[in-house]
Amino acid sequence: MEYRRFGRTEKKLSVITLGGMRYHDGWSKPRHEPHRMMIEHCMRTIREALDCGINHIETAHGYGKSEFAHGIAFQELGLKRESFFLMTKGTGESAEEMKRTFAEQLEGLKTDYIDLYGYHGINTQEILDRAIKKGGALDVLEDYKRQGLIGNIGFSSHAPTDVICRAIETNRFDFVNLHYYYFWQRNYAAVQLAQARDMGVFIISPNDKGGHLFNPPKLLVELTAPLTPIQWGARFCLRLPYVHTLSFGMTEPAHFEEMRGIFPTSVPLSAQDLSIQQRLDERLLADPLSAYEGYEMMNDPSGINIPEVLRFRRLLKCYDMEAFGKYRYNMFEAKGHWFAGAFATPENVAKVDESRVPPGIPLRRMLSEAHDAFYQPKSKV
Repeated sequence: MEYRRFGRTEKKLSVITLGGMRYHDGWSKPRHEPHRMMIEHCMRTIREALDCGINHIETAHGYGKSEFAHGIAFQELGLKRESFFLMTKGTGESAEEMKRTFAEQLEGLKTDYIDLYGYHGINTQEILDRAIKKGGALDVLEDYKRQGLIGNIGFSSHAPTDVICRAIETNRFDFVNLHYYYFWQRNYAAVQLAQARDMGVFIISPNDKGGHLFNPPKLLVELTAPLTPIQWGARFCLRLPYVHTLSFGMTEPAHFEEMRGIFPTSVPLSAQDLSIQQRLDERLLADPLSAYEGYEMMNDPSGINIPEVLRFRRLLKCYDMEAFGKYRYNMFEAKGHWFAGAFATPENVAKVDESRVPPGIPLRRMLSEAHDAFYQPKSKV
């Protein structure tokens, strides 16, 4: 295992964090009553993680039964609270809601302090404004920090890069949890800004949201050999010394064995890893239209998340990543904020503002291709 200083928190974290969202049957209700199988699964996984040198465990109020399972697991394993760093996340639309959420989290985790607390899901400007307003949720968290109930405060985000940067610029957060991978590099500016502010940088779900790397197509396996896609993806992120830790939702012994193959990492990339990147880069030539990323089409009248739809199309055309495209495309929320976007149906594609599209880019056709390849109607029960 390798360790990095988590920005101005001064905590020295393992570069792999144990993510706590994927334990057996973790989403059934009631959330405060995890069943025995889940608790034992959680215990086995924590023990394996600690044996591998992982010293950071991450969960959230929104992860179903996770906090309550962890609290029991920590006690039954007899872990000294100071022997690992604990991150959890939560949200509150008001100060009172934030207080209620935090109290429930301490109860579930069976602890009297949280090392790293993330405001969960600053995904829009409106959520940021509400969180930081006077008398709001962030004021509550800062008060808890003064009381010693929280070590450091950060935020997690699925927002556009400009909103993430504005949250960083408030200077009220010590760390940021965000998406940044080889197959999604648009948040690089936010990562750099976090570095400039000496913030901890935590990468969300590189093996799932980063491309379903645990279930890669044959082509991707060939391109990253002799490493696995998970191993190379981690090395790509960790080539930046100011990327400090990656969340891995490991649940089986084989996951830990694959993780060991990440090390040693190299800053910058080694010659072998650079050759893998070159092969991946060259695959972009398989479809010249894939070079167009559509960033200027954010907030298009169609409601389509055009950059993301084009990314899924690119991953299909250049890397055969059909399963990942179907998984993510069908998660779009027309009215939500975790993964906002309408489907590229014929009706929505007709609303695309083509006046902003560069010459020679058949954007409407590209969006329709993606929809035809990925859309899966929800079955009626």
